[in-house]
Amino acid sequence: MDALTAIMTKRDTRSYTDQAVPDELVDRVLDAARLAGSAKNVQPVRVVIVGDPETKEALKAGGDYAAWIDKAPVIVVFTVTADAGPRRMFDIGRHAQNLMVAANALGLASCPVTLHHEDVVRSILGIPVEVEVPMLVSLGWPDSTEPPAGIAGPRVALGAYAMRGRWGVAP
Repeated sequence: MDALTAIMTKRDTRSYTDQAVPDELVDRVLDAARLAGSAKNVQPVRVVIVGDPETKEALKAGGDYAAWIDKAPVIVVFTVTADAGPRRMFDIGRHAQNLMVAANALGLASCPVTLHHEDVVRSILGIPVEVEVPMLVSLGWPDSTEPPAGIAGPRVALGAYAMRGRWGVAP
């Protein structure tokens, strides 16, 4: 799948089969994430890969809308050092998006999840207090009941999204 197709057909998916994701595929999407840039090339993002059922179950308490995450075969928990500066969340987003687009290109489904209770996640995974844990991404083979891949759900029209040169000027 080419890059534009992988970007334009990526859907957030919360429903997965029970089929395991081979470590080789996990490593490929992690490599794509790892290669994302960072502000001033500080590279403050690290991930924790979780596949253990008990740990996935426990991690549900880390997000207010994470009740379903234990169904994903793989969970990638994104962390960033708290002293990485004001662009650290942008850096995490770049890593997560690379991972999710690469996953889509390989036929895997994914979904980003905000972690509202970082202290809970730190405790479960042994993450130090000086490291922030703002999000995770679920990863697995899409359940056949999910809508087929195609252009992601309704989006604002390009003419309403983009302006040329000044606010309010259509492209």
